[in-house]
Amino acid sequence: MKLNFKENVDLTIGAGGRAMYKLLNQLILKEFDNEFLAQQSDQAILPQLNGKLAFSTDSYVVSPLFFNGGDIGSIAINGTVNDLAVSGATPLYISVGFIIEEGFPLADLRTIVQSMAKAAREAKVKIVTGDTKVVERGKGDGIFINTSGIGVIDAAVNVEAKFKVGDKIIINGSIADHGMAIMSKRQGLDFATDIASDCAALNGLIQDVLAINPAVRCMRDPTRGGLSATINEWANFYTLGIKLNEQNILVHDNVKGICELLGLDPLHVANEGKVLIMCAAEDAEKIVEIMRKHPLGKDASVIAEVESLSENYVTMTTTFGGIRRVDWLSGEQLPRIC
Repeated sequence: MKLNFKENVDLTIGAGGRAMYKLLNQLILKEFDNEFLAQQSDQAILPQLNGKLAFSTDSYVVSPLFFNGGDIGSIAINGTVNDLAVSGATPLYISVGFIIEEGFPLADLRTIVQSMAKAAREAKVKIVTGDTKVVERGKGDGIFINTSGIGVIDAAVNVEAKFKVGDKIIINGSIADHGMAIMSKRQGLDFATDIASDCAALNGLIQDVLAINPAVRCMRDPTRGGLSATINEWANFYTLGIKLNEQNILVHDNVKGICELLGLDPLHVANEGKVLIMCAAEDAEKIVEIMRKHPLGKDASVIAEVESLSENYVTMTTTFGGIRRVDWLSGEQLPRIC
C-alpha cells in the first residue's frame, strides 16, 4: 500500500512497524538513495578516509518551516556542510534525525525531505544514516531536525590561527538576508517586500579559495548573532583588536529598511550563506578575486583588519568617518532563526 500524502503523520509511523517501513522505503530511502542507505542497517559503514577528520552536529528548529529562499530541510543540510567547510574540510557524509509531531502533514514532510535531498546533491554530500521519531500532538512544534556531518581535511590545507597586525577579514557578500527573510514571514510581520534567505552550501566556494590559497588564518560562517558575534568571538578567543569598515559591508536596501523600522542592527542579524575568512594582508586581494568568480562570492570584499594582538576589542569606522564600538548581541532579538 502506498503512502497517502494527503494524510498526516500519526504515532504508528514512529512505532517501528509497517507504517514506518512504508515511510522509510517510499519517501526517505527513495529520496536520499545511495549505496550506504541501501544497506538498510542501523549504521553506515564508511570507507577509510585519508587525512584529518572534521565532525560537526547541529539541530534545527527554524520557524516558519518554509521561507523565501529555503526551508528547514535545506538549512539543515547546508548548515552542517558549512560548519565542516569552514574548518577546511571537504564535507562527505551526513546523518539526519527527525523529530516529528503527530498530525504533521505528510505532504510537508515530503517537501522537506526532497529539499534535503536536493541540497545534499548540490553540496556533493551523501546522507548515510538517520533516525525518525514521532511525538504526541502538542509535544513538538511540527518538525525538528538534527544533522551531523563528517569531512576530511586535505594535507595541503593549512587553517592556522597565527595572526599578524594588518591581517584582513573577507566576507563573500551581503549580511542579514536570512534573518530578515524569516522576520518578514513571522505572524503579524508580513512586510510587503521580497527578501530571500541567503541559505546556501559554501563548500564549493571555500574549496575554490583553498585550492589557490591553502593557508588562511581562520574561517567561520556568521549565523546566529550575525557578523558581530563571530568577530567578537575571534577578538575574545584570540585576544585581537579588530576594526570593521562599514562602507565595505553590504546590506541590501530592503533589508536595511526593515532593520531600521524594527530597530535592529544588521550586524546582529543571522546569515546562512556567508563565510568570513581571515588571511594575511598580502593574500587578501587574491582571495577576493577568487571568490568573485563564484556565484556565491560575487560581492566579496575586505571588511575588516586586525589592529592589535594584545587587547580584545571590535570597533567600526562608520560611513560618516566616525568610530563606534561593535559589541555582542544582547538578549534574543529573533528566536528560532535556524
